[in-house]
Amino acid sequence: MNELSKIKTSIKWNGDSAVTLFFDEAAGEDLTRYILSLAEEFKSSFPGMIIEAIPAYQSLTICFDVLAIETDTIDDALKQVVDNHIPNTTNAVVSRLIEIPVCYQGDYAPDLERLAEHCKLSPAEVIRQHTEKDYLVNMLGFLPGFLYLSGLSEQLHCPRKEVPSLKVVAGSVGIGGNQTGIYPVDSPGGWQIIGQTPVSIFSPAASEPFIAQALDKIRFVPIDIGKFEQMKSEQA
Repeated sequence: MNELSKIKTSIKWNGDSAVTLFFDEAAGEDLTRYILSLAEEFKSSFPGMIIEAIPAYQSLTICFDVLAIETDTIDDALKQVVDNHIPNTTNAVVSRLIEIPVCYQGDYAPDLERLAEHCKLSPAEVIRQHTEKDYLVNMLGFLPGFLYLSGLSEQLHCPRKEVPSLKVVAGSVGIGGNQTGIYPVDSPGGWQIIGQTPVSIFSPAASEPFIAQALDKIRFVPIDIGKFEQMKSEQA
């Protein structure tokens, strides 16, 4: 992608106090940087008017104060910002590499055997492939701090469960379709759970509640049950 400023963009209303911009470009690090850069541009262009800018894989939702902005002209105003925006894809956000320990054994990996069978791989090969790559954090969503990670090996792609689990434990590492991610809190969920981390992904009382932000890189590091329980105990 050489000319980010020429991405085809469409704007659609999302309720009566938000609009979503859709970008006709493949999801990836360059597009994520562009979306984050554009979000900051909107905030500076409409000071005090934008409540929140929510980035996603190929879209950006802008929530605004209907009492502070002319809703009749917001489409044109947003288009003007997009047309004049000079993408900052190099230094808008500093990317970090974050290592997250994961136990892929026993009860901490309830769906590993099933996923391995679906992918026609051994459980050991699933673990090897899952831990050999650094994953890009494209976005956070679904739950507070849920990391949507791209870069999963094609051999590990697996459909979500036909019947979602009523409770997925916080820290569970799962695969859903072509994505892998980590559940930050206990919740229902339909991803195939292949491991669990003892590290807190979401700490609401902390100054930085989320372990990672968009554009960070995640590296999964395998640990055994003993190490998991030791780390969990120390963290508690």
